[in-house]
Amino acid sequence: MKSFVGFLASLSLASLVLTSCGGGAAPTENHPECGNQAPSTAFELGNGVNVSHWLSQSPIRGEERAQMITKKDFDSIAAMGFKHVRLPIDEEQLFDEKGNTLADGMDLLHKAINWTLENNMNIIVDLHIVRSYHFNSENEKPNTLFTDSLAQQDFLRVWRCLQQELAQYPNDRLAYEILNEPQAPTCAAWNEFVANYIAEIRKTEPNRALVIGSNYWQSTTSFDSLSVPEGDKRLILSFHDYMPSLITHYRAPWTVQKDYTGEVQYPGHSLPDTSVYKDMTPEQVKIFRGFNSKEYNKAALEEEIMEAINVADSLGLQLYCGEFGVYPNYINPEIRFRWYNDMVDIFREHNIANAHWCYKGDFPIVKEDGSRNELPAILTK
Repeated sequence: MKSFVGFLASLSLASLVLTSCGGGAAPTENHPECGNQAPSTAFELGNGVNVSHWLSQSPIRGEERAQMITKKDFDSIAAMGFKHVRLPIDEEQLFDEKGNTLADGMDLLHKAINWTLENNMNIIVDLHIVRSYHFNSENEKPNTLFTDSLAQQDFLRVWRCLQQELAQYPNDRLAYEILNEPQAPTCAAWNEFVANYIAEIRKTEPNRALVIGSNYWQSTTSFDSLSVPEGDKRLILSFHDYMPSLITHYRAPWTVQKDYTGEVQYPGHSLPDTSVYKDMTPEQVKIFRGFNSKEYNKAALEEEIMEAINVADSLGLQLYCGEFGVYPNYINPEIRFRWYNDMVDIFREHNIANAHWCYKGDFPIVKEDGSRNELPAILTK
């Protein structure tokens, strides 16, 4: 793999910017419109929700996309008691393959930010998917971001263009999330990649809050391998939590366990009756034994999160669970709500900011008519 340090050294920052965003100058401390003249107060998160499957993971465009999420939705999120929005965005929604800005997508991004701020909520703009990287390893396109210098150049171009669009917003109201659920070949490779990205951003936005996650899907199990630049207190450390997966993704159609329709439970071992193994293939048995290897309850969930808590505490940085939730379509509601109550209690007891996945998508907090379902009362308690 070509070193990301070497890649940066081979580039002229000026040429990178001028060839990527229509020749506009990169935001700097000397530009009043960037909102970066002086350090601002800390970026506050609290509890929030992901506004997903709109500017990310969606083929819908045009007027249908424009009407899918409107100001009314952000008004509703605020009225439910949420303090921030995490907004996943995809490169293909905002830039064409030549790097030109797609005006309609960028317009929706700015509207979403302004609707959030008008409702006195903060926002994290999360770069969810780029053309060279998809967090789903089964995606049909190969991931080349961590092995191809051209892909790395494109990634940096995307963020330079995003900076030009977003640097105008206050540091204490908007944060950047570098990349959703990274899967670099090694944790060391991810640490190198993210450290150099942070250094590039800090050249023009030293006070912007930056959200970074651990390698391997932002799992808590890899948190002890995450290293961050020393002394940068504007970093927010992020993990995602969907454990145990037989509960959180019960019969979810995109998962390997989609065809299992038998009983599950929480708390306890997810599969209460292991006699179901006799009807499975050897490969399925191996997978399900792995899913069922541990008994889950609040204490077990907390124990897994403690690794991330300890790392964040040791560095004096804010900890953030950027995604968590239970697929609702088939699971017993009582099991689902027990899991949610335990997770929210852990977040509150350890002062962990969090964003539920998601608002209107596959893990919704609203009914089909847009009114709130049972979840907001739990998530904002």
